[in-house]
Amino acid sequence: MSFDIAKARNETPGCREVLHFNNAGASLMPKTVIEAVTEHFNLEVHRGGYEAAEINAHKIKNFYRAASKLIRCSPDEIAFIESATRAWDMAFYSFSFQKGDRILTAEAEYASNYIAFLQIAQKTGAVIDVVPNDETGQLSVEMMKQKIGPDVKLIAITHVPTQGGLINPAEEVGKIARDAGIFYLLDATQSVGQMPIDVDKIGCDALCATGRKYLRGPRGSGFLYVRKSKLPQMEPPFLDLHAATWTDLNSYQIKNDAIRFETWERNYSNMIGLGAAIDYALSWGIDPIWKRILDLSRLLRLKLSRIPRVNLRDLGDMKCGIVTFTVDGVDSNQVKKLLFEKGINVSVSNAEYARLDMQKRNLLNLVRASVHYYNTEEEVERFCAEILSARL
Repeated sequence: MSFDIAKARNETPGCREVLHFNNAGASLMPKTVIEAVTEHFNLEVHRGGYEAAEINAHKIKNFYRAASKLIRCSPDEIAFIESATRAWDMAFYSFSFQKGDRILTAEAEYASNYIAFLQIAQKTGAVIDVVPNDETGQLSVEMMKQKIGPDVKLIAITHVPTQGGLINPAEEVGKIARDAGIFYLLDATQSVGQMPIDVDKIGCDALCATGRKYLRGPRGSGFLYVRKSKLPQMEPPFLDLHAATWTDLNSYQIKNDAIRFETWERNYSNMIGLGAAIDYALSWGIDPIWKRILDLSRLLRLKLSRIPRVNLRDLGDMKCGIVTFTVDGVDSNQVKKLLFEKGINVSVSNAEYARLDMQKRNLLNLVRASVHYYNTEEEVERFCAEILSARL
């Protein structure tokens, strides 16, 4: 299937302004998302916030339909949350950990998640058990199998880490979790929208996603998926009149679907915008998007590998659209600054974002260049030419 790059770029105003290789940070929004967000915001301005929500109730409902179609689940297994981090928190803090409970995680785990592990471990005596990597640098499935036992309360891993191009073996982990009857929480912040995600195929019981990255939605939007059969064992860390019903003076009833993880107040413009972003992604097709991203990232790695003093830092057997590298003798923040001055966007991953992995590799930071389907081969060429010609 051919990909209509001209159409994709014409529908992305930001493409006329910058060379954007920071899609794992926040992608450029397409016109349809911009219009969805601004239309609802303007409706709030002119008609009132509550009234705008009533008028656009069908668009609000569409978010649940779109998100469930994207990851192949039921709409009542989806909750709108303002970020992937908060979505992950709502799932993680729903569990009551006891002394000795083990949490299995991976070496590439993101700082926000690991800080939550540390907090719970210090409060309860739960144990963080890190599964080593295999020879490719991704989570070792065999080592995880060896760590399974009756004291494992939770398996929580990141699908695509922030500091490298690897894709952790989420589906293989799901098989282990299912066989052992252990709850499986997957951070899919940087995989949803980039590659096909099927929660039944993966086998995760909960999954968090953000709108701003590969889905090309607005910042301040995300969602949580929780498998319906697992809801009874999860009590959200806080409730309001949206997540639960005050049934009598001294009693309440938690909602029996994923709405229990939401709060009554939210940014409806962003919620509608995220629904529009998901619909837009689905209109292109996730499989063609994934193929396009893979082609561009392979080309970028190849071109970067030929530049003197540039060291590729990606790990894993299977790599994605995130390409990481360092330049000998140059701080990655300086590389980012020089590129920014040329109208090129990248981001930097610092050691404190993923200490287990980056300290092990003696990396203080690295440049993260992340491509999307609206990027072009010509942009890859220009990017590498700027790296080559820069006075680094």
